[in-house]
Amino acid sequence: MLYGPSMLRLTKKADYGLMALKFLAEHPDAPSLSARDIAQAYHIPPQLLAKILQRLAKVGILRSHAGMSGGYSLLKSPREISAFEVIHAIDGPLFITSCGPSHSGCDLTDSCTIKEPLARVNDSISDLLRNITISDLAETDVAARPTPAQDLVTIRM
Repeated sequence: MLYGPSMLRLTKKADYGLMALKFLAEHPDAPSLSARDIAQAYHIPPQLLAKILQRLAKVGILRSHAGMSGGYSLLKSPREISAFEVIHAIDGPLFITSCGPSHSGCDLTDSCTIKEPLARVNDSISDLLRNITISDLAETDVAARPTPAQDLVTIRM
């Protein structure tokens, strides 16, 4: 049986959430920006982005401003918001395999030989995402960007 290419991917919602926060970080002088403003900048469906921004406001990453000139602004500094925090708020816990902390539904729990090594990979990815901030994503100076991901992750088996 042939399998197609597989890779760890963010959901569209998480991707859009990170893009929106990056946009807000790049416009610090705006008191607030509407979901429509952000959606137009990135060609994102406005209704979907509005739901994502509402979720980020509910968990305390964004501040929602009501009224005619309402919109959203960052509740914390872009340096204090991690990619992990955003992804977790939108998608929930991050697992690279279907076996997470709960083993329900897996017939191989007792004989599985890859659960622990994959858990370490998952932890490394989570740690990497915890160390990437919205400020890093919004950085425009290439020389000031952090080292590439391959230099930040060491997986020991």
